[in-house]
Amino acid sequence: MSLITAITALGWVGAVAGITAYGMVSQGRWNAGSYAFQLVNLCGAVAMFLVAAVNGVWPSAAANVAWMVIGVHSTVVITRKRLRARSAGGAISTVAPPASAT
Repeated sequence: MSLITAITALGWVGAVAGITAYGMVSQGRWNAGSYAFQLVNLCGAVAMFLVAAVNGVWPSAAANVAWMVIGVHSTVVITRKRLRARSAGGAISTVAPPASAT
């Protein structure tokens, strides 16, 4: 298998990961503040970035860099929140608050 074929396959895995994460949140099985969602999304973005960069599709590569930055930031925020809750002796909620009706 050539390197390009392997990277393309990795891109498909990344696309499936991103769609899976979106589907899980949309169905209420995960929430946007969960490690599962953020890590699957982040891995998908990394994989799709590699494909875009190797193939010179720079708009897609840039979008995936932004997606990765958001994923890393969100994961750091979740981790800090959990560490603060543990040090305070409290439990944290992984359930997203209900959307306000406007």
